[in-house]
Amino acid sequence: MRNLENKVAVITGGNSGIGFATAQEFIRQGAKVVITGRNQQTLQEAVEQLGSNALGIRSDVAQMKDIEALVEQVKATYGTVDVLFVNAGVALQEPIGQVTEETFDTLIDINFKGAVFTTEKFIPILKDGASIIHMTSVSAFVVATGTAIYGASKAALTAYSKSVAVELSDRKIRVNIVAPSMTETPIIYQGQFANEEIHTFIKSKMPFRRYGKPEEVAKLVSFLASDDASYISGGEFTVDGGASVNAIRL
Repeated sequence: MRNLENKVAVITGGNSGIGFATAQEFIRQGAKVVITGRNQQTLQEAVEQLGSNALGIRSDVAQMKDIEALVEQVKATYGTVDVLFVNAGVALQEPIGQVTEETFDTLIDINFKGAVFTTEKFIPILKDGASIIHMTSVSAFVVATGTAIYGASKAALTAYSKSVAVELSDRKIRVNIVAPSMTETPIIYQGQFANEEIHTFIKSKMPFRRYGKPEEVAKLVSFLASDDASYISGGEFTVDGGASVNAIRL
């Protein structure tokens, strides 16, 4: 059974990681998928892998003109949208006392402002009964060194998401939040996390002794996008192998 048959889905940041895995799952479930990304080459490579039911549009969620152009192109191509997965984000870490304005602006512009205005600009072309899924993180409610501003950007999006769920309920539009912990994507091996020893240590403290897989997150997003989740809205769903509710085991 293909639960997204003939639905149109938009995935921001769909050219890699969780976004790409979700695009693959959506297409398997019968959807036509629009993915976005900032890098034209990686975007094109992703579309080639996804096949004929995928369309790639270069777009930077930190740029309002890009968001508006994205909406107009999707409207011109498909008219309306059934599923909006607001997934694009960055994970930059700086400890308290060393937070820079540049990092602050980047995190807020992409993770919060970009997510908010992607949602706002798409609302007019969302079908009644559509599904919006916002990607946040367990960092919105779990404290770790260096993640203060990153976590704050995700917590802000969580608060916004719940208000959207209430205010769009008259149109039967469902809004849900997916909050993963560390997931095996290229982004988590950058910057201060480029050292494999760090990941070995972190995994040793997690209940399942591993990170999540993009495909595992994609399965949940696909369910929330489908009509099987028709009475689920305003929910916040963690995908973390129990990490956020278990004490660290030494």
